Amino acid sequence: MLNIKKYSIAALLITGSTFLVSAQVKNRPYSWSNLPKAALPTFKKDTFNIIKYGAKPDGITLNTEIINKTIDACSAKGGGVVLIPQGLWLTGPIKLKSNVNLHVSRAALVQFTADKSQYKLIEGNWEGHAAYRNESPISGTNLTNIAITGDGIIDGNGEIWRLIAKDRLTEQEWNRKVASGGVVSENGKTWYPSAAYYKAARTPKAGYIEPGSTPEAAMEFKDYYRPNMLVLANCKKVLLQGATFQNSAAWCLHTLMCEDLTFDGVRVRNPWNAANGDGVDVESCKNVLINNSTFDCGDDGICIKSGRDEEGRKRGKPTENMVVKNSIVYRAHGGFVIGSEMSGGARNLFVTDCTFIGTDIGLRFKTTRGRGGVVENIHIKNISMRDIVTSAILFDMYYTGKSPTDEEMANDTNVPPVTEATPVFKDFWVSNVSCNGADRALMIRGLPEMAIKNINLENVSIKANKGIDIIEGKDINLKNFYVEAKASAPLINVINSNNVKFSNLRYGATTEQVFGINGKKTSNIEVTASDLTKARQKVAFKNGANQKAFIAK
Repeated sequence: MLNIKKYSIAALLITGSTFLVSAQVKNRPYSWSNLPKAALPTFKKDTFNIIKYGAKPDGITLNTEIINKTIDACSAKGGGVVLIPQGLWLTGPIKLKSNVNLHVSRAALVQFTADKSQYKLIEGNWEGHAAYRNESPISGTNLTNIAITGDGIIDGNGEIWRLIAKDRLTEQEWNRKVASGGVVSENGKTWYPSAAYYKAARTPKAGYIEPGSTPEAAMEFKDYYRPNMLVLANCKKVLLQGATFQNSAAWCLHTLMCEDLTFDGVRVRNPWNAANGDGVDVESCKNVLINNSTFDCGDDGICIKSGRDEEGRKRGKPTENMVVKNSIVYRAHGGFVIGSEMSGGARNLFVTDCTFIGTDIGLRFKTTRGRGGVVENIHIKNISMRDIVTSAILFDMYYTGKSPTDEEMANDTNVPPVTEATPVFKDFWVSNVSCNGADRALMIRGLPEMAIKNINLENVSIKANKGIDIIEGKDINLKNFYVEAKASAPLINVINSNNVKFSNLRYGATTEQVFGINGKKTSNIEVTASDLTKARQKVAFKNGANQKAFIAK
């Protein structure tokens, strides 16, 4: 008889003795002393072993029908544990059912088949758009009380689905990939799994579900619709615990419009060069815990989403009430990420005690014009980072768009109107962050029509090649901030921003110029309890900036 690891709700959700001990008080705002909670599923103790239903662990027999038959039988009898014991289990898509805990033993390897005909064409979702997809290796819709537990490995066989660029492989790997079949692009720089995939990649909105689109027409590009490894939609009381999910064709773990969702001790391993190889994408979900988990993947590590553009705004479901703690992200595009598909908004997110090593960006918050959505009430503390490829901390409202130059931003007179499609970033509290090695310490880049507002950073220490850029920011507060940068002329560049306050600012001994103040719109840049005399130059003004905009006390 198998049981889920004996974690109580308190054990999953507390740090020390006070992290989540008290119950949620009605109408009391969430805070570090009153964190969101995720309810756990419960299961009957009955165990259904897939071997007893005829499954064979030889790596040759396709066990799809047997595994799903076992899950159906378990659910029909009121639920319990479906056991995948030791062995190599070849299978096609697995469909979860309510009240079932799919337990993958530590010595078990669940290997999804390379036979793409086993994956049906379905109506799904791709990066926030309704789209035709191949059926996910593991899926569940409108379910309650479900889990995947155990310490086994679940492999999505993603390499059969993914395109890959030549410069992301060794010469030997590239030659082997080309010899396996598929199509090489005309410029010789990219390998595609098939001619249909290559054609679809050059076809705008291939596979989007729009007026006039049909499944029959979409079949032409079926090979192009890479499935996310696990997709759970509109499910309640979900637990993913202990298992390793690896080698997904696209996003690995995608939860959409779920409630009471717990990831505990989960491991995600995708190749570093896996296109769209996100670790976990929590989209429009409520009451979420990610705890004690590890991500090493080809795209964003822990990513928060809520739909894209008009479709996301129409859905109107933010990702909200979430705790992320005690987790590690290795190679990834971002460690903890919000966006860019965040048109339904995000709020009440709490991130603590996490480590990011070798990610492209550490804390990454991205959006662009057209998204809309409000991201607010974000709390982050106790973050350690090392060897970040670009920015340690990034707020960017120009994602995928053409970034203006400093001069263009400082002199921008063509400001678009604010509409429902204008995104909003506001009310972030970030504290106790250390980073040893990054290209840039901090960038805050808002839009001329919508500044990034009320960003509070305290007790931050970053060593980087470049310092700080604050562009179109309002009510930005940096307290006890140490930044050491090789390029420091200036160390801190402020463009068209106002009410920016530095308290106890400290910097490296080789700093040439501390501040560059840019743009006519810049005002009330205030520095207190900081020694600016150690640099060769304290401040310089450019592009019409008024010297009265800078106040040092």
